[in-house]
Amino acid sequence: MKKNYRGKNDNVIRYGSYNPTEEEITAKNWCIKNRIIIWPETKLATEWKIEIRLNGKSHWSPKKYRRDVVWEKMYDYYKYYYNKYGTKK
Repeated sequence: MKKNYRGKNDNVIRYGSYNPTEEEITAKNWCIKNRIIIWPETKLATEWKIEIRLNGKSHWSPKKYRRDVVWEKMYDYYKYYYNKYGTKK
C-alpha cells in the first residue's frame, strides 16, 4: 500500500486534473488574497461538493460533481467571486 500525505497506509482519494487559464489563476489569486477560500470536499471518492469560505462562513455548492470536473467547477467559482467583487472600481 502507498502512504498518503499524512503518512498513513490507506487509500488515497484521487482528484481529476485540470489546467487553469491565466484568467482563472488571476481570479484564484485575488480570491485567496481577499480571504475567499474555495476547495473541493468529499466523503466519497465519487462525488464532490465545493466549499466556499466567505467572511468566515462556509457555503456549499448546490450540486455534486464528478472528480473529472470538480477542479473546473472550482475555478468557475473563483471567477464568479472575482467578477462580482474584484473588478469593481
